[in-house]
Amino acid sequence: MTLRRKKSRKAQAADVLGTYLKLKAAGKAAKGAKKAAKGTAAYQAAKRTPMIKRVPLIIAGAAAAVFVAAKVRGGEDEAATA
Repeated sequence: MTLRRKKSRKAQAADVLGTYLKLKAAGKAAKGAKKAAKGTAAYQAAKRTPMIKRVPLIIAGAAAAVFVAAKVRGGEDEAATA
């Protein structure tokens, strides 16, 4: 059994602030990626195609979003262990 020390209020506040800043940064990165994706020729062409033809593009976009989210979570885990 391991004994755990309770964090001080300052340490708890610092952790909360750090987590908040990480989430804000990830959200801004996602927003920037979304804007960049909307500017691509593939997105512009997809807007003009019927829904059936858009399905592969939607799936590819969702896969990219999952990949980015995994990268962001991986970065948080490495920072937490350091």
